[in-house]
Amino acid sequence: MRVATVAFYGCALGLLAMGLREMFSGFEENRCTMTYMFEYPEYRRIALPRRVARQYPAYGLYLYGEGQYAQDTRGLKLTGAPVLFLPGNAGSYKQARSLGSVALRKAEALEGGVHLNVFTIDFNEELVALYGGSLRRQTHFLHESIKAILRLYKDHEAPPHSVVLVGHSMGGVVARALFTLPRFSPRLVSLIITQASPHQAPVLSLDAHLLEFYSAVRQRWVGRAEDLRNVTVLSVGGGYRDYQVRSGLTALPCPQDDPSKLSLVVTAVPRTWVSTDHLSIVWCKELVLATVRAFFDLIEPETGQFSDDPERRMAILNHHFIRHPVRVLGEQLETPVSLSGSPKTWSEVNTLRLAYSAPKEGQAKYFLFALSSRRRAYSHFYCRSNNLSLQQEMTSWVYGCTQMNGSMCVQAVDLSFGTELLPAYKVLTLSLSELSSVSHLIVVASNLNGRQFTVECEWQRQESQTVSVPVPHVLSFGMSVSDVTLNSTGLRHTIELQHFHQVYQAFRISVVSHCKVTKADRLPNVYIMKVPWFREDSVTTSSIPSVTEISGMLHTSRPDNSTGVLLQLHTAPNCLYKVSVRTSFPRVLGQVLRFCGPVLPVYVAVALLLACGGQMSSVVRMGRPLQMSHAVARSLQPHKVDLPVYLLHLLLRYSWFQDGWSTLHLPPLDALPATSPDGMTQEGLPLNEDWPRLLSPLLYVLGAAMAFWGSVLLRLFLRLLSLLLAPLHRPSVSRDCGTLRRRTQLLLILCLSVLGWASCGALSITATFLLHLYRVLRLQMIERSLSHMLNLAPEKQTDKDKGTGEKEKGTGEKEKGTGEKEKGTGEKEKGTGNSEALDSKPKECNGAPLLSDSVLQDVRDDLQLHVSLSALLTLPVMLCAPSLIHWTRNLRYSVARLDPDPCWPHSVPLFIASLLLINCNTLTLSYSKILPITSRLLLPLSVAMVTFSPLHLYRVNYFVSAALVPLAVSCLF
Repeated sequence: MRVATVAFYGCALGLLAMGLREMFSGFEENRCTMTYMFEYPEYRRIALPRRVARQYPAYGLYLYGEGQYAQDTRGLKLTGAPVLFLPGNAGSYKQARSLGSVALRKAEALEGGVHLNVFTIDFNEELVALYGGSLRRQTHFLHESIKAILRLYKDHEAPPHSVVLVGHSMGGVVARALFTLPRFSPRLVSLIITQASPHQAPVLSLDAHLLEFYSAVRQRWVGRAEDLRNVTVLSVGGGYRDYQVRSGLTALPCPQDDPSKLSLVVTAVPRTWVSTDHLSIVWCKELVLATVRAFFDLIEPETGQFSDDPERRMAILNHHFIRHPVRVLGEQLETPVSLSGSPKTWSEVNTLRLAYSAPKEGQAKYFLFALSSRRRAYSHFYCRSNNLSLQQEMTSWVYGCTQMNGSMCVQAVDLSFGTELLPAYKVLTLSLSELSSVSHLIVVASNLNGRQFTVECEWQRQESQTVSVPVPHVLSFGMSVSDVTLNSTGLRHTIELQHFHQVYQAFRISVVSHCKVTKADRLPNVYIMKVPWFREDSVTTSSIPSVTEISGMLHTSRPDNSTGVLLQLHTAPNCLYKVSVRTSFPRVLGQVLRFCGPVLPVYVAVALLLACGGQMSSVVRMGRPLQMSHAVARSLQPHKVDLPVYLLHLLLRYSWFQDGWSTLHLPPLDALPATSPDGMTQEGLPLNEDWPRLLSPLLYVLGAAMAFWGSVLLRLFLRLLSLLLAPLHRPSVSRDCGTLRRRTQLLLILCLSVLGWASCGALSITATFLLHLYRVLRLQMIERSLSHMLNLAPEKQTDKDKGTGEKEKGTGEKEKGTGEKEKGTGEKEKGTGNSEALDSKPKECNGAPLLSDSVLQDVRDDLQLHVSLSALLTLPVMLCAPSLIHWTRNLRYSVARLDPDPCWPHSVPLFIASLLLINCNTLTLSYSKILPITSRLLLPLSVAMVTFSPLHLYRVNYFVSAALVPLAVSCLF
């Protein structure tokens, strides 16, 4: 193996490791607070009708409870508002304990008996993100569970008419799939909250049933969404810590003019501001508290049930999950407010900035700002306060005066509804152009409870405090930097990051703050990266002075020509701030893998397929295959694969080619995953984007690196495993060791066909792979035995064997190229007419050939061939593993066949070809008349795989079958 080849693939592996490290651990630590239970949790199973219990024996419905509440609900006489939790992929129904426990503690602190009844469904921890056959079954069981829950309230004075659903991961997708059922009434569900649910598309499209399920859900919510506008849906993504479901997939596919659908990232949720991984989003206390507060605000005090008003629901969700103003419902009070106080409590501010610290002694305080002299010179009024006690957080604190009496305002309107809650303080920005009916602004700084806090306000000119900075090119590798220095004379600055609108861009944004005068009571800095086209804002808090690094990355690309990303700095006055932006190459790789990592198996399959084709070509030319690692190294020819794919994309832009494509009933071309929620078609496929095709060569290199080092690891694994299994086998030196008789092959084909039909197709594929693996292990044992025996042979005997080997080699060459008689003998050895191969024992038990280096070389050639085939067969086994796991886990409920089975009957040609290839060797291949054609067929198959498989990973199995079938035929003819 050449040093340059190893170095190249070592560098490629380093790039892959760098990107994976950045994706898995390159973001912030988990700053979520754990949710604890104060009493032992109990899950009471709800009895379902016999028909439902028989139809879904693996599923169950439970009521969550703790302590006295669990005792009170033993008889299932419920009076609360029903909430149903749906676990996701491999999720447990016990994950509802965080939501249920916090809801119980919240109810204990309230008066009037208002509380929640938290139910949860046991979906048997099925792998529904990988096997789509269970999704429709889970949806039907969810429908039955909702009807069973509502029946529990039939004797209640004001029974609920709907259930609120909280779905985690795929549970959120199942919740939306309810509305695709023909007998489901949309009135049964009025609110759905999903957590880290991939609504746009599945993370891995391992079977057609999964994509069909998504297509039906999308068509219902996008194509026929008129009757779903009264259903409120909130989708929350986990942020960069969630590497299983990227937040771009959590955006709801719905009409843009639908006001009842809301998508956001948890980092933008007020009073949360943290990123969660895929599991912690369920128990993250900050997010659970926001969810429970929203639930209790949604309950009508008169009935104790959730509100039926969709506008009220959206107002409350906006309050708790987007802006958190001072009023829960966001309703502006149009009636004037009367303000009281003695003249001593009123102070008029004539300076451009106010900085006030409330004393320890409680007092009333009002600051008055005249608008008449400021309207022309300034555009906005900015104010902030760190008075964030539970009582003051929801209190109005900024008013507009409409009637003055001397130096006091006697009548005003409340302007606090635009307040935005930040980690360190609340802020309010008012546009002076919208305050034409107001003469003065009033800031309330009263501390009647003696609590100390700080208030800072100033007049601002927005255009003078906004700076545009072009970001460095993504390929600058951090060598170039864009920076700007802000001599802060204000409290807020905005930096527009020009040309920052694609997900593959990633930057390290450094903010250095320095103040000449150090003050202990300064309010901290708050930096907010705002993305105008998606609610994925991230908030960073820092002290003064400090050096703060911000990750500049996006969950979604800009869908149109809207404003670029904004970096909003809430700063301290009279301080110096230097902002530097440079490209982070590791984060760029992390973003590439975050968005395009799921398609890497396609490029691994392409590398293995081309490597197999290179070995077949070598057999045609030289009579022996290349080493597996050399074959993979030589298969790295991205231009042969990417150029035809790119040409197809160009031709499909012409209508005449599209018509011909449709006439042939060919499927649409697959592209790399869409990076924008608006970049999806009606069927859930990405629209054409030019930039992802530029990533195809990089993905090809990474896939080839995985195939290269995977083949090295496979060889090491085979050597180790053969060492462990060698004592269990009789030593042999025949190259036919581990082969099957023809009758045995036919019997195995019949048995595996029946097995796949009666159980699941993945089981047949796995069994075939194990049989082929045994053949490889036997070849590995023979290779070791021959090497050991030749090393121990006497020198004379070795020389004699060498001569014999040269003689045999010359005879073999004569048989191959010159003698018709010898060629016919070789064809007879191939097995077409050999009765010994049909009726007698395989050669492995009939003795050993004459030891020589040529015999050892023949065994090594066969080993290289079958190692390549084993690596190729590993892909179908891995892609079909979820359906096999699902079938195995459900054996205790039913021994019936898997229905639906994504691997049947497509697996039949795959395992038949694999069984026939077990007996294949390089000698039979070298005499094959159709091997030259087969070796040239693998390149078009690779092109087709890249064309049709990135968004349909299950199609990889079809192309592997299409490659192995002609190869198996080459071993026979």
